[in-house]
Amino acid sequence: MQVPEIPVKPDPMAAVENIIAVASGKGGVGKSTIAVNLAVSLAAMGKRVGLIDADVYGPSIPKMFHIEGQRPVARTEEGTEWIVPIEKYGVKLLSVGLFVNPEDAVIWRGPMATGALKQLISQGDWGELDYLLIDLPPGTGDVHLTMVQEVPVTGAVIVSTPQEVALADVIKGINMFAGEKINVPVLGIVENMSWFTPEELPENKYYIFGKDGCKNLAEKMGIKLLGQIPIVQGIRESGDSGEPVALQPDKSPGDAFHLLAHTLEKVIRTRNIELEPTKKVEITTK
Repeated sequence: MQVPEIPVKPDPMAAVENIIAVASGKGGVGKSTIAVNLAVSLAAMGKRVGLIDADVYGPSIPKMFHIEGQRPVARTEEGTEWIVPIEKYGVKLLSVGLFVNPEDAVIWRGPMATGALKQLISQGDWGELDYLLIDLPPGTGDVHLTMVQEVPVTGAVIVSTPQEVALADVIKGINMFAGEKINVPVLGIVENMSWFTPEELPENKYYIFGKDGCKNLAEKMGIKLLGQIPIVQGIRESGDSGEPVALQPDKSPGDAFHLLAHTLEKVIRTRNIELEPTKKVEITTK
């Protein structure tokens, strides 16, 4: 008797080089703003980039890319249904916000939220990517655990403001990624809202939330400070208009995000080179 062959479902992450989790210990620190402008900056560098909006309770990516109301289409290939991401500014995008009305509150229990994330990951038609960024919900919870169980995460980028209240939650976030259940390396910290600079006084810096809080914490914990992003009116305006400030890399503050992207790429490249000998040994010993 011949046993019928069961088709193996293709791995949507098979052609994705690096998967980066963008996380924060608490809400309101500008995590999505960092994720959006980092993705746009990497794309401007000629990288193939995707972005998953995994903040299922407050999806803001559609607004920040000005794609509200658009719906991803589906395609079927050899019996497998794929969700085709929407592409804008050179970034492939999927978000729960693309499947619900912008005015509706997303009221889901944990299993529904993690199920939605699994679908975006497992059915996303991502193709070949250099970087896939995942914008996680703030804090720690089921979505974070699901994400690391579903995909091989290269590392996490933690976003915070320099104030002590926010830094206390950064430590929790770092410990979460370092824990046995997740065990994902933290690539570094991004300090957002580092200082306020008025447009009419571009040389002035006002440290509203404290000075160098993330820098000092990074040194204390032996983690790299990836960058410091100022509070600038243009960042807020560009997020609201759906035209990320990183689209103008030669102008401040777009240059800050491009410096961040270059720094992150260097960190990832160094890490991957360090891991390469281990990969080669594993291959030759099989």
